[in-house]
Amino acid sequence: MTVAADPRPGPRLHVTVADTDPRNRGIARGQALRAGIHGAIEIYDRLFALGGIGATRVRDDAERALDAIDAFRPGVRAEIEGVAHGAHVPPWRVAALNARTEILARSTTVPPGECTTLVRRLGSADSPAARTFGIQTWDWHVELADHWHTFASRGGRHHVVGLTEHGILAKIGINSAGLALHFNILGHVRDGVGGIPMHVLAAIVLEEAADVAEAREIVRSAPIASSGSFALFDPDRAVLLDLSPAGVFPIEPDDGVLLRTNHFLTPIPAANEKTWLYQPDSIERHDFVRARLTRRGAPNTPDELVGHLITGAGEPPVTCVPDPDMPLGQRWATLATVVLEPAGRTARVLDGTPADAASRTWRTLTA
Repeated sequence: MTVAADPRPGPRLHVTVADTDPRNRGIARGQALRAGIHGAIEIYDRLFALGGIGATRVRDDAERALDAIDAFRPGVRAEIEGVAHGAHVPPWRVAALNARTEILARSTTVPPGECTTLVRRLGSADSPAARTFGIQTWDWHVELADHWHTFASRGGRHHVVGLTEHGILAKIGINSAGLALHFNILGHVRDGVGGIPMHVLAAIVLEEAADVAEAREIVRSAPIASSGSFALFDPDRAVLLDLSPAGVFPIEPDDGVLLRTNHFLTPIPAANEKTWLYQPDSIERHDFVRARLTRRGAPNTPDELVGHLITGAGEPPVTCVPDPDMPLGQRWATLATVVLEPAGRTARVLDGTPADAASRTWRTLTA
């Protein structure tokens, strides 16, 4: 087992773990992130309580999530328990972090975050000149700005690099086969605990799938009791998936573009969407970026993606800046901007908003 924690470039922590045993990979992560995991647990306890979700309910939900994970991928449960061992916390605590989306789905007072994803496919899927690349703003509670890191995980079927929160196995990333995954939260009235948590499913897909087709099969085989969106793309193909308790529904590129905010794009899950949590914000952001694409044309390089997601005063908050006057649970910020490029198996991570790209250094990770 090897583990390295490297803060370069800049203060953001980068953690590398390498071991063929998932429990050992988890232990290494937990050791490297011990202080940060304790801090993340404290913040999520406050968010859960703010949402009216008591400690007993959180523990019960976390243990149910662990049981569902164990039935689907026992090795992933072992990795989560390894993280807990390395961080010196009970396993249910780390399970609650990995299932935080599902647990918070019980709340009506802590709305979900805002993220915007844009994926470009040049050429047809069967063309030798086909190329794909994507960008995402990761928007979440500003209180968690110091509780995420970039990572490299080696030892599974595929190496994985990307970013995630302390204690959570994966979020946004790319693997050594060139499969990329952007992740947005969605909301359905039947969301809850009992299936594979969205963050855990993202980790499984990135570690196991060699391409979009394999990724879709893994997702379709998983028991799903909550909602999210995966933008999946390899060097040739790209697809958006609406994931929900109502099923898994694909969206193909429209003129070479996939655009996602935080609402369902297919009719069956949209019929029971939590519109009161996401609208009108999500549609406003979606329509704004779509109109910008129409005016400027779709980007032809990864660098051109960035400008499409920069917004300012009077525009929908694609670039999300927190309002310091708002209370806990309502201070949203773009914590990171991520560009994924399957051809080079790279993830470029900016610690900040797309507007910060001119003044800050991207961290480049290669799977």
